[in-house]
Amino acid sequence: MRTSGSGEVPSFAVDYAAVFRAFAGPALLLTPGLVMVDANQSFLDTCGHLREELVGYSVFDVFPQDPQDPMAPGNRLRASVERVLATREPDTMAVHRYDLPVPCRRPGRSEERYWSSVTAPVLGPDGQVVLIISQVKDVTGLVRARAALHNGETLSGEETMTAALLARSRELQELNESLRRAHEQESEIAMSLQRAMLPDTARERSNVAVRYRPATSALHVCGDWYDFLELGPGWLAVAVGDVVGHGLTAAGIMGQLRSALSTAMHATGQPARALKALAHYAVTVEGALATTAVQTVIDETTHTITYSRAGHPPPLLLDADRQAVKVLDQAADPPLGALEPEVARTQSTLSYQPGATLVLYTDGLIERRDQDIDTGLGRLIQNLTRHGRLGPEPLADALLADLPPHKDGLDDDIALVVVQL
Repeated sequence: MRTSGSGEVPSFAVDYAAVFRAFAGPALLLTPGLVMVDANQSFLDTCGHLREELVGYSVFDVFPQDPQDPMAPGNRLRASVERVLATREPDTMAVHRYDLPVPCRRPGRSEERYWSSVTAPVLGPDGQVVLIISQVKDVTGLVRARAALHNGETLSGEETMTAALLARSRELQELNESLRRAHEQESEIAMSLQRAMLPDTARERSNVAVRYRPATSALHVCGDWYDFLELGPGWLAVAVGDVVGHGLTAAGIMGQLRSALSTAMHATGQPARALKALAHYAVTVEGALATTAVQTVIDETTHTITYSRAGHPPPLLLDADRQAVKVLDQAADPPLGALEPEVARTQSTLSYQPGATLVLYTDGLIERRDQDIDTGLGRLIQNLTRHGRLGPEPLADALLADLPPHKDGLDDDIALVVVQL
């Protein structure tokens, strides 16, 4: 044993399988496909099954459910697991009834039982959910106490308090479920709206690839955009932006700003002037002032790129021989609304060799809460160099595939544009 100020700490390796099996509360280990991997002794004692009767079988093979009943415990478990897979966070299920055979494994007889369940993710090295822990607690006594309270039976002070707490807990669970369904519906509408507003122009050019990846957490989707404009023969404008916020509000603001920037670019042809005009417009749009954006103009005749940034991460230019990456960080101004209206925004121009690759992106590609943003930018530069000989489409996929996950399961949506020059 080694000791610390807080007490003794074992120096040997912990056998987590033994810890799981010795855990006092019933717990079941599942794959994301609801195949049972292990069950601790408390779970086996509670359900009356042997471990070999569970391991390797689907939950629904051993604990039959009515597939047509959305409120059946199995269907609730499936929905809970789907939420855990989407958020990589624990999920608490509403109290539900599932009767158990009495005595164990004797057909035809069962006892009314009520359960409170929590499902939690087990993350792999890549941050993805590899297993699900389902922990259950028998609350039959509390449910019966609550029923007795409603029937006017005399209960002890402790029974009355626990029954009232259970009633309040169920009310909160039902309210939380209603809010979750409403939020999921809003997120689906917002994502559909966003995809409808993002242009298809890029897909008409073989030298361009675009990607939009929604956030793992539905709470953070729908603020990023990209845009393409053919300003004239051999003259292409490419922009990427990021609205602070989420859901329908962010999607609506995104649509307004993308259209406004497009109009400003058609009118001015200059990134800095267009972003200045966009900043003036953003003042009139509630929630738009913290938006970041980068606007570029590619002149395929003179082989130059002119760009301006409003608080946005810098584009990257991979040279034609795929050996070096230039960070386009010379024109760097604050986000929309953070610069006085009369102050001119800056822009910069640089040359490129045919065969070079331009990459624009939003901060979800490089930002992690547990890392400095420069670390993420350096990682992106390394990945761009490593995969630089790929064409635009496979390169875009490779850059996204190399992303390290967020440890807490929360991330931002990502817009990514790859242009082969």
